[in-house]
This record gives sequence, structure tokens and C-alpha cells, in this order.
Amino acid sequence: MPRVGASSFSFPEFRGATRRLVLVNLAAFFAILVAGLAAPEATNELLNYLLFRPDLFLHGQLWQPFTYSFIHLGMIGTLFELVSLWFMAGFLEQLHSESWVTGLYAASVVGTAIAALAIYAVSGTLGLSMAAPPLYGCFGGIFGILVAIGVLYGDMEFLLFFTIGIKARYLAVIYGLISIAMLFGQQRMYAFAQLGGALAGLLFIHFAPRRGISFVFSEKLYGLRNRYFRWKRRRAARKFEVYMRSQGRTVRFDGQGRQLDEDPDDKKRWN
Repeated sequence: MPRVGASSFSFPEFRGATRRLVLVNLAAFFAILVAGLAAPEATNELLNYLLFRPDLFLHGQLWQPFTYSFIHLGMIGTLFELVSLWFMAGFLEQLHSESWVTGLYAASVVGTAIAALAIYAVSGTLGLSMAAPPLYGCFGGIFGILVAIGVLYGDMEFLLFFTIGIKARYLAVIYGLISIAMLFGQQRMYAFAQLGGALAGLLFIHFAPRRGISFVFSEKLYGLRNRYFRWKRRRAARKFEVYMRSQGRTVRFDGQGRQLDEDPDDKKRWN
């Protein structure tokens, strides 16, 4: 486990969940780039279905909170996002499991979309006119990861603009204050959505299990499977009791479907 504290600028190992997230986003960027050159009109039509637009989501395009984060339209912005994702997610992956990091990223991305939807719905209810620009990019997931680092490993130092050393907790506060200030400008929906990603990341680190949601889901799945097998065992035991009574013999089974011996010294049991 690496030391958590002041550190010089260096990228963590490119592996596991970090590598998958970066490569998937990078592949999506180049796929859109090539598609835009080959068929620009069809690509623009497709993007309307993949970007997150609150009005279209409310009209049935329920997949958008999961697809918008893979859409990257600018080269410089995409480079900054993916480098940040590599650095921050890679750092967390040295201290947590792959599933935990993936869950944190996914929760932050979805939380960003939920926040944008919430402010759009509230503004419509209050009769306020608010521009609803489409959301794209993984900025919300990165902000959620940054908040997680700031809360869990606040003394970790980053190099701001590659020159100024700053602790993770202060960096998260600065980004949060910038987003709050943007709420009073023209990009208030974008800023509110970004704060939603940060809140989702904060909730995830407080309530999600340390081994990740996928681990808990698999445990629940195995538990459900085992309960099904135990039910089949008890059912088979009841049928066997009925059959043995029809043969003039009596056998008994416990609540787990195991045979109860008449003779306590008899070691032969149904397992």
C-alpha cells in the first residue's frame, strides 16, 4: 500500500478499473471522431440520443444518464479529463478494489445526471426559463473521485498546473467553490450537475461497502441461489417422507432437509 501524504507528481500504474475506464472513454472519442468524418449528419443524430438532455430523458430516453459520460467532443477537454481520470482513479485503485473504484465513478456520473434533471424539473415547476444544454463527458465522475480523495486522503498533495503543490482537500474545496460561483452565471445547470456528481461521490464513500457494490450483489446472488437449493432439498425430503409412509416406514427430516436418525448412535445421515 502506498504512503498517503505529500507526494511528487507521478502517474500511478495503468491497470485494472482505471485502464478500462480510460480506454473505453478514449475508444468512444475516436469512434465519434471517425464517424463524424464519415457520416456527419448520422453522427449528429446519434449524439442526440446519447447526450444527456433532461427534456428528452423525461420523454423516455432513459439510457442517457449512462451514455453521456462516454461522449467527448473536444480534443483538449478530452485529454484533460482522461489524464485526470487516470491520475485520480489510479491513485484510489492502489488503496481500494477495482469494483469500489468503478462503483464510485458510476455513482458520480449518474449523480451528475440526476442533479441536472432535478434543477431542470424544479425550474420548470417554478415557471423559470432555464437553458438546458446537453451534458457530455466524464467531468462529474472525476469530480466525485476528487471529492472521495479529498475526504479520505486529504493530505495527499497534487501539483496544480504542474507547479503548485496543494493538498487534495483544498483542491476539492476550490473546485466546489468554483462550481458554486458558476451557479450565478449562464452555466448554472452545468455547475449544479457537477455538484451533484460530487455529492454522489460523497454519499458513495459513506454508504457503499468497502469491497464494492458488485461484491455485495454477487454475495446476494449466491445467497439467493443457496436458499433455492435448500428449498429444493426440503421439498425433496417431504416427498420422500410421503413415499416412505406409503411403504409402511417412517422417516423424519429436520428443517434443512437432513434425515433425523431414530437411533442417536447411528451415524448414517442424509446430508
